[in-house]
Formats: sequence, structure tokens, C-alpha cells
Amino acid sequence: MEHQHIYRKGTSAEAPTLLLLHGTGGNEEDLLPLAEMVSPASNVLGVRGNVLENGMPRFFRRLAEGVFDVEDLVKRTQELHAFLDWAAEEYGFDRSRIVAIGYSNGANIAASLLFHREDALQGAILHHPMVPLRDKTLPDLSGVPVFIAAGRRDPICPPQETEDLNELLSGAGADVKLHWENGGHQLSRSEVGMASSWFKEKFLQGEQR
Repeated sequence: MEHQHIYRKGTSAEAPTLLLLHGTGGNEEDLLPLAEMVSPASNVLGVRGNVLENGMPRFFRRLAEGVFDVEDLVKRTQELHAFLDWAAEEYGFDRSRIVAIGYSNGANIAASLLFHREDALQGAILHHPMVPLRDKTLPDLSGVPVFIAAGRRDPICPPQETEDLNELLSGAGADVKLHWENGGHQLSRSEVGMASSWFKEKFLQGEQR
């Protein structure tokens, strides 16, 4: 399925393409400032979620806050994966070198891509994610770099949720860096700064997977 999106070609052929995935009520341009901080030379693909909740774009339906519609999540994850295949061909970037930057609902769909397909993403920066689905055998994510930023006082995503996600991804072989903030669910400048430093270490110093 088509997604409303924006694509901006970067200035570096070496840097991965950044896939930007907004939180509930956001749009394809929301995380452009994060892309600028993390990797200004990268191609950028900003995507808008196809689901509306009270008029607010999301990437998949939920039954209540923190309760996901798992059937819809799986379907939308497959749609997004197919869209990335299409976009790589359409815009001429390397499909195997996409790093997602997701916030909240966007981080959850990015995590779901990792949960479903070992080749979906080269890496991911997940700001305040939850476990997308439980009781699923994860693919082999050996060496896939994942940065998770979480708030110790996050009312939407309790710390245990973050610990569980870390454990599941690490158990599948992913190279997970977990960064804690003392705040709640909001994005902080310091966590974006930490994500930026991590990204440069993992992807811009000849350490590409």
C-alpha cells in the first residue's frame, strides 16, 4: 500500500538512508529535525502512517492505550516493508542500508519490522518504544545495531516494557544500546544527542554491517 511520504536525497553515498516514523498524530515531516541532528548527509524518507485514530495518523490500530490490534499491526508491518522495497527502487537508494528513526507509535512499527524480517532494517533508533507483540520467535538479528531511548517516568511505556524489548532484541542477536532518561514519554534533546553519537559510531566510521 502507498504511504504519503517525502524523500530527500542526501549528499553522502556512504551514509545509510534514514526512515522517519512519527508518533501518534504526527506526519512525515515531524522527525526531520532529528534526521538533521543524527546524519545530515543521509537520504531521508519520511513516512506518514495510514491509520487514523480520531483524525490522528498512526501506523497501526490499537484497541486502547498500550493495547495493540495485533492483526492490524502485522498487516501494516508487511505493508511498510513492501513500501520500503518500492521506495528503494523508485528513488534509487540501497534497500539493505535503511536505518529507522521512530518515536512512540513510529518506534513500535520500526520494532515490529525487526520482529518480522531480518532484512527489513540495517539498524534502528527507537525513542520510547513498546514491545510490538509477544510470543513471537524473532528472526536472526545478529549484529543489527539498535538504540533504545526510554524514560524512567514514562506513563505510556513503563520501564519493564523497555527492559522486555531490550531482552527480546538482544536475545535475537541484536546489538542493543539502552539509554535511560529521567523524564516521561516526551522526546528530549539529550536522548537525540546520544542517538546521534551512537549512529556516528555504528554507521559512519567504517563499521557498516
